[in-house]
Amino acid sequence: MVTPRERLLIALRHSEPDRVPFDLGATSVTGIHRVAYQRLRRALGLPEVEVRIFHTSQQLACVDDDVVKLLGVDVRGVRRNPPSKPAIVEWQDDEFLYYRDEWGIVRRMPRERGLYYDICESPLSNAEGANDIERHPFPDPVDDAYFAGVREEALKLRSEGYPVVFGSICPGMLEMCLWLRGFENFYCDLRANMKLAEALMDKILELKLRYWEKALSLLGDVIDVVQEGDDYGGQHGLLISPDTWRKLFKPRLKQLFETIKRRADVFIFFHSCGSIREIIPDLIEVGVDALNPIQVAAANMDTRELKLEFGDALTFWGGGVDTQRILPMGTPSQVKEEVKMRIEHLADGGGFVFSAVHNIQADVPPQNIIAMWEALREHGVYR
Repeated sequence: MVTPRERLLIALRHSEPDRVPFDLGATSVTGIHRVAYQRLRRALGLPEVEVRIFHTSQQLACVDDDVVKLLGVDVRGVRRNPPSKPAIVEWQDDEFLYYRDEWGIVRRMPRERGLYYDICESPLSNAEGANDIERHPFPDPVDDAYFAGVREEALKLRSEGYPVVFGSICPGMLEMCLWLRGFENFYCDLRANMKLAEALMDKILELKLRYWEKALSLLGDVIDVVQEGDDYGGQHGLLISPDTWRKLFKPRLKQLFETIKRRADVFIFFHSCGSIREIIPDLIEVGVDALNPIQVAAANMDTRELKLEFGDALTFWGGGVDTQRILPMGTPSQVKEEVKMRIEHLADGGGFVFSAVHNIQADVPPQNIIAMWEALREHGVYR
């Protein structure tokens, strides 16, 4: 009998296991919002539980073992702990709940019917040069607290037959620079203050390199996949020009991924939303093994074409069902048809891990999640 770990590794090596591996909740980009998760548990007839949140800003739920077993989820994630020095500060006013994270970024969520925390204060918004970057109190990437107990958790999951995914210290260089500087500021930096922009990118890269050096020295033999990512695409195209991306981001990604692969025999899972077809060959070139989420509603992200063009070199981790329109607003039968189509496009020859396009959001009816799962069980079998 094929174990979940064997199933995933076969797929990542571009062969066909017994069925398409299924990921729900292993990463911060293949998860489910707490509201949708509560509704799903009720629809599945599972007991009420206090939902544990593992990603504060996105309000993602930890997927409990009973759901994992009932739905046959194959992929499990282990997550770093909070830092040793309490860094997250929470407060509220009449309208919002707030928190400041370990990077100094402030987010807020409406107290009434709030679903997510959005950035409202960027700590480096007034920075003028590289000296201001160096003075900022960044988190310690080799803090022992991050890794306490993580190896034991990974070993437990391995002993149960699951593959293990472990995530980065932070999102990618573009995303973190936008959050730390403010979106308008950093986009302007890329044209008018390149020295500051590169200093901030290099700082994020330095922290990532130090983090992965330590993480993989401790965990490299007990994890299978490392999660990295950034957001380079919008609905209609790249958020920055391909020339700028290749000049600034590609060489830094190459350095990061080469370091990871030197330290451990792991697959690199890389997330980027949006229309990014133009740089997919570059991502393959710098070492990406699995691409997520395959935003099928974005321009030039047709799953059949992507599989034909890149399927020999790249595993598609996601793209199982559109989460912009079909999953929240379609009927269960429409969801099933969509899932069937995406499996037909992406599953042939392996190199496909099923998950929705990004996280399942709060407005998705549980009947549609169950329809997604039923269609996967029916059509995701290799014959």
